[in-house]
Amino acid sequence: MAWTGRYDEAEPQRVNKWLGQSGVCSRREAEGFIERGLISIDGEVVTDTGRKILPGQTLTLADGAGPAPLSVVLHKPMGIVSAQPEPGQTPAVRLLTKAALVGDSPTIPDRDTRLAPLGRLDMDSRGLLLLSDDGVLAKAIIGPDSDLEKEYLVRVTGKITPEKIARLCHGLTMDGRQLKPAKVSVVQRQELRFILKEGRNRQIRRMCELVGMHVMDLVRIRIGSLRLGDLPEGKWRVLSDQERAALIAPHAGQGAG
Repeated sequence: MAWTGRYDEAEPQRVNKWLGQSGVCSRREAEGFIERGLISIDGEVVTDTGRKILPGQTLTLADGAGPAPLSVVLHKPMGIVSAQPEPGQTPAVRLLTKAALVGDSPTIPDRDTRLAPLGRLDMDSRGLLLLSDDGVLAKAIIGPDSDLEKEYLVRVTGKITPEKIARLCHGLTMDGRQLKPAKVSVVQRQELRFILKEGRNRQIRRMCELVGMHVMDLVRIRIGSLRLGDLPEGKWRVLSDQERAALIAPHAGQGAG
């Protein structure tokens, strides 16, 4: 996992904190790399885990820090489960074939690849699904302090009224717990837009049932700054470094390990 970066901030900063904020690794991982002699600044090996990097200096993370994490964007079809399948079900990771790849990938996942879904998307739903073995990214998206929005387009049956929309936005209780405020609006006729900051089990379907509506179709189109875009259903691509940085950016300063 060789990596090189120039530090351009105005004030010195601890190496582990900067690497965590940059999304290269967690703070704890950075400390381990320092202890193993894998980090150098301007050619000098760093030996102190409390070392600070100064403006204008260049840090290098040497090979030997382990393989780079893999994160993929999948347009999950209905009928596919995000993670643990029951007998007869197909997990999303099985769709990550060379034939279904859009663009390039450093590796093609196989049956031994362990990529976890970052966020619920049940079998009856479709759309944007992130699969990754990147701990920093997972913390940003599904960690307890995550504040990233998830956006869905939902087609429903049942009468849509301003009162129901108001209840969906704020006021529903599920499993004895108050739901976080949501943004819900009418897109057209029987189609609603949901923007949530939590992802409880079958949450949108259950929310709709509580106000007398039934979900016919549910597609996730956005996680934070990441959009599904025109990725065809059943296809996948690798998450870019820029997209990853944007997803973890809201958590810079909260710590990454």
